[in-house]
Amino acid sequence: MARGIYIHIPFCHQICNYCDFNKFYFKNQPVDEYIDALGKEMALTVEKYPESFAKIETIFLGGGTPTALSPEQLTRLLSLIRTYIPMDHVEEFTSEANPDELSEAKMRALYDGGVNRLSMGVQSFDQDLLKKIGRTHSNAHVYETIALAKEVGFQNISIDLMYGLPGQSMEQWKDSLEKAFALKLPHFSAYSLIVEPKTIFYNQYAKGKLKLPTEDLEAEMYDVLMQEMEAHGLHQYEISNFAQEGFTSVHNKIYWENDEYAGFGAGAHGYLNGVRYSNHGPLKKYMDSLEIGELPIVHEHEVTDAEKREEQMFLGLRKTDGVPHILYEEKFSESMHVRYDQVIEKLVAEGLLEEDQNGIRLTRKGRFVGNEVFQEFLLED
Repeated sequence: MARGIYIHIPFCHQICNYCDFNKFYFKNQPVDEYIDALGKEMALTVEKYPESFAKIETIFLGGGTPTALSPEQLTRLLSLIRTYIPMDHVEEFTSEANPDELSEAKMRALYDGGVNRLSMGVQSFDQDLLKKIGRTHSNAHVYETIALAKEVGFQNISIDLMYGLPGQSMEQWKDSLEKAFALKLPHFSAYSLIVEPKTIFYNQYAKGKLKLPTEDLEAEMYDVLMQEMEAHGLHQYEISNFAQEGFTSVHNKIYWENDEYAGFGAGAHGYLNGVRYSNHGPLKKYMDSLEIGELPIVHEHEVTDAEKREEQMFLGLRKTDGVPHILYEEKFSESMHVRYDQVIEKLVAEGLLEEDQNGIRLTRKGRFVGNEVFQEFLLED
């Protein structure tokens, strides 16, 4: 049974230099037709798997940029969601947003349509760094938009920050953190830059034209991040996420707890009835499938029992609470030590994991090398 829904809006007025998500420049795109296609996909999927949508807890509008849509398009999209998705159990409804696109009219369309959480891509408070990564907003946009969002009624507001950016110094990072804390928001996400293929940064990196901070400096930035978040009363509940009590992201926890969710839209991924799937990325292929009454799925993979165990471990260990013994045993009818005893013993001895009667989790040291720890749980069956 699905706990959440992800809806992909692949349109952007500006393409960021680091972004590898499925996206298209907004101009001259069939945006209205795409919104109609989303409605068709939701209708077909809920009709095919009605039992999977009985208790949806979260909805997440991602992209691309959902706020690239006009107020009228947002209203139309949210109306379709309410038409096809049972909303009785939805407790968190998030939309991603760009600070310089979120007008009052768009904010009210989101709020009136049921959205109760905003996730803003701020990334940095240094204007030179923003230009380097392809962002178009200013600090003034951030301050004005957040103030307006609170006036409209939004209380659950999160911003994204990035470190390890080209040419970024520790002073710039500390300054961005200081300005972020001054906003007194209940949730922050902070990610290190990963240079992904098919991005502008990747092309620059391949040509030797992208100057990145050293690994040591990036690690120091992460250390400062954790210290400062704790000092400002924000609990680290996942490697990259920090929140005041009561404001952790319910939707993201669905991914980390390895529970099922539906993915709608061009290039979206989902996990239903034990099957992970992905949709066509090109708009035409996505929309043509739905035009003839077919789901736009391009790839499906039935997750094996071994893969489910692996995913439970490496996704769950992203959370600072880690993987509870009782949850693992309820899902798989065995102790995690049956399969992972040697791995756990090794990582505990190295100071990267800790274990008690409740479960296992990354140590503070382990958070710096999380991906290396996760890799240890990918065992051959």
